[in-house]
Amino acid sequence: MAAHLHLSSPFSTGLPLKSPRRPRRIPSRSSLPAPVSARSVGRPLRAAIIGGGPAGSSAAEALAAAGVETYLIERSLAGSKPCGGAIPLCMLDEFSIPAHLVDRRVTSMRILSPSNLAVDFGRTLRPGEHIPMLRREVLDAFLRSRAQSRGAHLLPGLFTSLEPPSSLSSGEPYLIHYTSSPAPGALAGTPSTLAIDVVVGADGANSRVARSISAGTYSSAIAFQERIRLPPEKMAHYEDLAEMYVGSDVSPDFYGWVFPKCDHVAVGTGTVMSKTEIKKYQAGIRARAWSKIAGGEVIKVEAHPIPEHPRPRRVVGRVALVGDAAGYVTKCSGEGIYFAAKSGRMCGEAIARIWNDNSKDVVTEEDLKREYLRKWDREYLWMFRFLDLLQRVFYGSNAAKEALVELCGDEYVQRMTFESYLYKRMAVGDWRKDLGLVWRTVGSLAKAGIMGKEVERLRTLAEC
Repeated sequence: MAAHLHLSSPFSTGLPLKSPRRPRRIPSRSSLPAPVSARSVGRPLRAAIIGGGPAGSSAAEALAAAGVETYLIERSLAGSKPCGGAIPLCMLDEFSIPAHLVDRRVTSMRILSPSNLAVDFGRTLRPGEHIPMLRREVLDAFLRSRAQSRGAHLLPGLFTSLEPPSSLSSGEPYLIHYTSSPAPGALAGTPSTLAIDVVVGADGANSRVARSISAGTYSSAIAFQERIRLPPEKMAHYEDLAEMYVGSDVSPDFYGWVFPKCDHVAVGTGTVMSKTEIKKYQAGIRARAWSKIAGGEVIKVEAHPIPEHPRPRRVVGRVALVGDAAGYVTKCSGEGIYFAAKSGRMCGEAIARIWNDNSKDVVTEEDLKREYLRKWDREYLWMFRFLDLLQRVFYGSNAAKEALVELCGDEYVQRMTFESYLYKRMAVGDWRKDLGLVWRTVGSLAKAGIMGKEVERLRTLAEC
């Protein structure tokens, strides 16, 4: 196959070259010109983002808007992942998401316990407050298009490997090897190489960029989701309602969901502990919601890994990880869209800031850690740890899940939850109410534990 070499110089645009008629090998590092830094020859910094989801597109937009020569490599422009599609209200303004992208504006979140105790988690919403619901493929396409409008070059293709420079302190580039997507009528894509100063890995939980820099492993969950088109009369039930189900029948350590979209509902679940049994848990969530989704048509089935905690190493050399590739999905809620877009933007702005404010010839690992990683951790690491604790406490057994649902009926719990979720800020509470909440939590857990043991005893007797 022919190979492309994307190299920027003071005399080139850096855009893809046309394929030569005769095949040639992908160029090796030894065939490249002597390394020179972007600053020393007066050219823009070159950055490549691997992955065109919310994280990658937000990074690309920030970089391109700052004048960085930006390439966005995405293997599947029409793809989507199993995602409930809920985003916090603040994301609409913060990321200028147009209103027409929002499928539903949820004002009632119903949570159902293992015993089907239902609590409407939305009584404390203020006028205008809601949970926006959208489809990932719609959001992703919009964010990619906006990044392109700011000057980012979209390169459809599959990233295959990353070749680091022999010296990080020199102007020697990273070499990104990828296979461009096949042209219409072609059987295969073209092996290509891109020479780059800084790399952003935004290629999801199974990140090849992360493996390339030995970023370390992490535990992951699997999410499984069916999109089900309902008859109009049943779709009306989910006009502004989303449902969450907890119980060992839908997941041993997470929750199942029914989230409304434009003309269908997303029905899914996830688990870390029992990934091989995910289809059993999907059958469980369908059974729990059956009276409301019966007669629907499954129009799409999706499955994807979801990270459970940040990777041990998220910045190595001149490579930074963002979004799912970095492990930015919260436990307990499973939220990832906002944190993906936020981390991508923060990383892109950090790189641009380093380059524009720095007299040095290259962006360094310490620069990236200082301007991106430490700022991210200061702002969000506490939230990830807190939600990890909540999952450990409330998702471990059916008894604890009953206690969780009971607590969700408390108006103070609801208001503090919405303040934190909708606006991504630390909710300031009343210490007296906080103290009372601690006692109610202990009481709910104790009561649920006693009830759980009694239910198990009666179940054992019934089986004898």
